[in-house]
Amino acid sequence: MKGLKIFQYGCGKMSVFTMRYVIENGGEIIGAVDVNPDVIGKDIGEIMGTEKTGVIVEDATRAETLLTELKPDCAIVTTMSLLADVEEPLMICAKCGINAITTCEEAFFPMNSNPTLTSKIDVLAKENNCTITGSGYQDAFWGNLITTLVGASHNITKIKGSSSYNVEDYGIALAKAHGAGLTKDQFEKEIASADEISDEERQKVIESGTYAPSYMWNVNGWLCDKLGLTVVSQRQKCVPQFNDYDIESSTLGMTVKAGMATGMSAVVTTETKEGITLETECIGKVYNKDEFDRNEWTVYGEPNTTLVIEKPNTVELTCATVVNRIPDVIKAEAGFVPTSRMGELKYIKED
Repeated sequence: MKGLKIFQYGCGKMSVFTMRYVIENGGEIIGAVDVNPDVIGKDIGEIMGTEKTGVIVEDATRAETLLTELKPDCAIVTTMSLLADVEEPLMICAKCGINAITTCEEAFFPMNSNPTLTSKIDVLAKENNCTITGSGYQDAFWGNLITTLVGASHNITKIKGSSSYNVEDYGIALAKAHGAGLTKDQFEKEIASADEISDEERQKVIESGTYAPSYMWNVNGWLCDKLGLTVVSQRQKCVPQFNDYDIESSTLGMTVKAGMATGMSAVVTTETKEGITLETECIGKVYNKDEFDRNEWTVYGEPNTTLVIEKPNTVELTCATVVNRIPDVIKAEAGFVPTSRMGELKYIKED
């Protein structure tokens, strides 16, 4: 990381950590952009809560110009959760020949949810000799830790996983994607109904680029890619989560009333040609005071092995993973390359 020049694309909650981690690992933030007028014009030190650096957040409309002029080694994109929502920044990076890594959850393995757009980004990145990828918390805790457990097994029949997180920690785009603040009827119409279709209909939606996958949809694809498994079928079901009392959401800027969705549980089931089933669940919602992040995975076979991690600092772990992946992104082949093809996560530290 020492001496690398990094560009921050998106200066919200996650950038507080990604920028600081880059600097503390010997890298340099040489530019930053955002769309929020409340952030544009600020020194990035104000965002990180450190001394001023002299790097001012500029309007995202200047991103292409800045990337062309500054020529960073890599850009960190911390904006939205769906690939279609980060198409512009990723395509700009690809057009400018700038390596990019994003916290966009779908970008973890988007070839199984939006292959058309993934191919479009891949082609442009190859033309301009740069690498685009997605990473974050899932790279370690839903990915590499699990494949390591599988590597310690004699045989396996099923991988079952569950992870929960507070949507308050990730911004309004993620909270809305989880249906937080919707009534039961609104949730059914806007989120759940999308999965009440046949496999053939779902595939048509996926190919059209309008499918809205839960996070585990892409995680299951990543795991199968890493483990060399052949997907036969994959389905997901989204179920709203409720409280029987009102709860405040600072991210949504509203009171989520009793009977309104605080978020959702999304269960993805994948069947493979090799006979191994993946059943994974992510629970994202507005937490009450007694709830906390939890990550639990079980590999069934010989032997059965369960991994439980309670109260992980998910935001910080996401950002540290992204920063630690930057050297891998720079070294990777050109194109859209998932981290399942970049080897294991490694700890980096300034010399």
